[in-house]
Amino acid sequence: MQPSLIDNTAGLEARSQDTICINESHLQHKWYHNFKYLIVGVLFGLAFVKAEVISWFRIQEMFRLQSFHMYGIIGSAVVTGIISVWLIRRFRIKTIYGEPITFTPKKFNKGQVYGGFLFGLGWALTGACPGPLFAQIGTGAAVVTVVLASAVAGTWVYGRFRDLLPH
Repeated sequence: MQPSLIDNTAGLEARSQDTICINESHLQHKWYHNFKYLIVGVLFGLAFVKAEVISWFRIQEMFRLQSFHMYGIIGSAVVTGIISVWLIRRFRIKTIYGEPITFTPKKFNKGQVYGGFLFGLGWALTGACPGPLFAQIGTGAAVVTVVLASAVAGTWVYGRFRDLLPH
């Protein structure tokens, strides 16, 4: 095979891993329709604060195997997700707009291991993962803006060099 065909095949294979646009709604809404996401986000942030999910000390306890707190929260989220997916598949639940929800199987690759390792390392070092970043900033931990800027920069770098990376 020619190198360009190999590169293109790898790119197509990597793109087949995307979840973007698989379940994306094609409905057009007015700008104020997005306020529901703001409300859910604020409530989610409050839950994170109350459950101490955003606590750097709780995260350090988890990585040092000193407390079950974070493992209990993560485990309950996994169980909730499993039950939710089972219910959606079992009863063919649709979105609130009547659109079908589909699940696309993903192929495992070694990049997921490397990415998971880097994610965990960053989480352990900074005490923050993408979910609680905004809640941490909202509680006054201004230094977390550096973590947020780094996460955005890392996402940009990955998107820029994605086609050159092994997938």
